[in-house]
Amino acid sequence: MMNHRLVSKADHLTPSRIAESARAPAELAEYHRWLSKLDERMYTRAERTPLDALTGWHTEPDTGNIRHDSGKFFTVEGLDVHMPDGPVTRWRQPIIYQPEIGILGILVKEFGGVLHCLMQAKAEPGNCGGLQLAPTVQATRSNYTRVHGGKHVSYLDYFRDTARHSVIADVRQSEQGSWFKHKRNRNMVVEVTEDVELLAGFCWLTLSQVHRLFQLDNAITMDARTVLSCLPFAGTGLSAVFPPNGDEFRSALLRSYDKDEGSLHSTDDILSWVTESRTRTDVYTRRVALLDAWGWHRADGRICHERGLYFDVIGLSVTADGREVNSWTQPMIEPHGVGVVAFLAQVIDGVTHVLVHARAEPGFVDAIELAPTVQCIPENFDRMPQARPLFLDYVLGAKPEQIRFDTELSEEGGRFYHARNRYMVIETDIDADVDHPDFRWMPLHQLVDLLRHSYYLNVQARSLVACLHSLSG
Repeated sequence: MMNHRLVSKADHLTPSRIAESARAPAELAEYHRWLSKLDERMYTRAERTPLDALTGWHTEPDTGNIRHDSGKFFTVEGLDVHMPDGPVTRWRQPIIYQPEIGILGILVKEFGGVLHCLMQAKAEPGNCGGLQLAPTVQATRSNYTRVHGGKHVSYLDYFRDTARHSVIADVRQSEQGSWFKHKRNRNMVVEVTEDVELLAGFCWLTLSQVHRLFQLDNAITMDARTVLSCLPFAGTGLSAVFPPNGDEFRSALLRSYDKDEGSLHSTDDILSWVTESRTRTDVYTRRVALLDAWGWHRADGRICHERGLYFDVIGLSVTADGREVNSWTQPMIEPHGVGVVAFLAQVIDGVTHVLVHARAEPGFVDAIELAPTVQCIPENFDRMPQARPLFLDYVLGAKPEQIRFDTELSEEGGRFYHARNRYMVIETDIDADVDHPDFRWMPLHQLVDLLRHSYYLNVQARSLVACLHSLSG
């Protein structure tokens, strides 16, 4: 007879343990001293370099595509997009094609009965403001198989061999569907009980400490935000764990994590809505030569749009200390302008709901993912009023007392140069019965449940879920 071991509830990271870490004392003076010392000796410096001068990269003469000499990492190529029912029905653009799946992972461990996250200070070439707080591991397959010939990725083995540890979250998630073609990363949270060597550039922080850092501009990387959003931060009775502070919105937010508190739409209705949205939305894409991306041209060592909008593809020469390799060159996307990424939030029957958008992007695996209420760079729509996003003007005109979260956060600094978005949560009294097939009000517990599965929330929505988590403490 085979011996079987039943898994008990005690083997899993419960929402209450996450909540206890989120309400722990959040003193940060020692962290800032640590980061300041690191900043003196860890750096990544990036200088603009013409695309034709990138070492280890070449432009294919027949296609204009930009490819690494190893055939690994990623390519910059063209994409033909046809959305028959969209405000813009047809276009071509450069896009990053990176089919390999990387690992984004955070180790967690209890100290004194309180969960801590092992985070690293990382300086990416595209970062704004130098060092930012990143996951324990942040590596593409080309990185961790050491195609670049550099050093081993620290702590990687905890995520590649999890047999001795407790896997709290493990799910493939998409990245920016407007700039990546089918880009996916494995988002993981792994709990360890054994001693873990603390390497230079890494620190243990409670969730409450991490959440406080969300209030600072460009302090938390996109990769950290997406992994943190995947924590199972939902369950019954969470509001009892947090002390009352007289803030009705915060109390309603805590109830939003509790399935027993209800929701405007059932989870079955939400899943049916997503499936119906994916079924009725036609998104046709075709990889084409970069030379055939009409409206885009190569000049002055970069690729740009003929109207000076959207983004440029630029080259960077990078020198670094504290990385797997000390110098390299690469192409990057540099967007024009600072974006706005916002959830409208409303207390419905005592429970905070946010307005999510079933959004089509050409790089998504399944055409539609749930996005924030508003997600755009406003300047791109000044000359396209027919495509101006719904609710954008409402967000931009929000009164100070409506704004519950407002922080500028950088996007992925390994592929995008100074890509920044103003992440916002706006409390509103808009009628809960929004009469539009692409929008639905959802509480946090429904979003957290969907994050256990791949390709339901896009990376901007996941970032905003992490921002909402930060408001709980």
